[in-house]
Amino acid sequence: MPHDQQRPDPDALLAQMREDERRAARGRLCIYFGASAGVGKTYAMLQEARKLRTEGKAPLVGVIETHGRVETARLLDGLDVLPRRRVDHRGRQLDEFDLDAALERAPGIILVDELAHSNAPGSRHPKRWQDVEELLDAGIDVLTTVNVQHLESLNDVVGGIAGIRVAETVPDRVFDAADEVIMVDLPADALLARLKEGKVYQPQQAERAAGNFFRKGNLIALRELALRRTADRVEGDVRAWREQQSIDAIWKTGAGLLVCVGPGGLAEHVVRSGARMASQLGTGWHAVYVETPRLARLPDAARQRIMDTLALAGDLGATTAMLSGDDVAAQTVDYARDHNLSRIALGRSGSRRPWRRSTARRLARQAPGVDLIEIG
Repeated sequence: MPHDQQRPDPDALLAQMREDERRAARGRLCIYFGASAGVGKTYAMLQEARKLRTEGKAPLVGVIETHGRVETARLLDGLDVLPRRRVDHRGRQLDEFDLDAALERAPGIILVDELAHSNAPGSRHPKRWQDVEELLDAGIDVLTTVNVQHLESLNDVVGGIAGIRVAETVPDRVFDAADEVIMVDLPADALLARLKEGKVYQPQQAERAAGNFFRKGNLIALRELALRRTADRVEGDVRAWREQQSIDAIWKTGAGLLVCVGPGGLAEHVVRSGARMASQLGTGWHAVYVETPRLARLPDAARQRIMDTLALAGDLGATTAMLSGDDVAAQTVDYARDHNLSRIALGRSGSRRPWRRSTARRLARQAPGVDLIEIG
């Protein structure tokens, strides 16, 4: 039976059914994602709310931070807005999102701006993203916003670029678990023009921002980070869909690269070439070694060289894996299918025995849709 027509794994099907049931009972999360403040995330979210209202879906505005932007505030007209909860903190009155009132109203859809916000002391949850989790668990759909600098995994990267470490972060698992991520994009020059026109911050605050976080170089780098993180997210969506539909065939939706690490002397050269190739393609890459029963009997020194080469691949940015099986080609193809990698790079075979089919030929036979790259 051809590989693409094999019956799905029953355990995988059962796990998928359970996940589908869990998701069906839980609200849907939609994140409006951007490179920085002022790109139009809240504006886009409110436009969607107004569209939903015309469709008869009556979204509830849980909390919106307009930051004095007149155009944004105007979009609230006619929408159902939940009153804020007043919190007394050290003699100051703070206005916070009223989670209990929102749960009591039990709307079909709610807007909760600024996912990374820290709640006032004494609130049920320290972070707004935890409020959102509770709303989702109650079966309420949530629209929210977040900037790239607030993602936990990129917090230090953004700090290195902008020279400012943001204290409020959101776990990447929350971002990755969202049902939909909408990238709200704006080029650096257009954002700086908005800042100058007073459409991002009030004049005094805008002047400070222009000399610090809102420098053009920072905005270009943040935009690239946001676009790459969105691309990673889309790649994950593709992989999840393929798993749900039990699709084994590789889809050439990206430039994903798989580098095969072998026991020969070319291994380190192949890995370094693969790293350069991935950089030129602007893609992530994987490096794998398949240990067959024969290769498991290699001398300790030879096996250590293989482990060192895999470690080198990891240092150069690859996702690495050590696989085991009787057939190097079959294990490699299965890994490429599981991760939707459309290019496989390997060292050129130096065998002078024409009757012995090379790994490259066996890969070509088992995965005709994959681009094979032999490195000599």
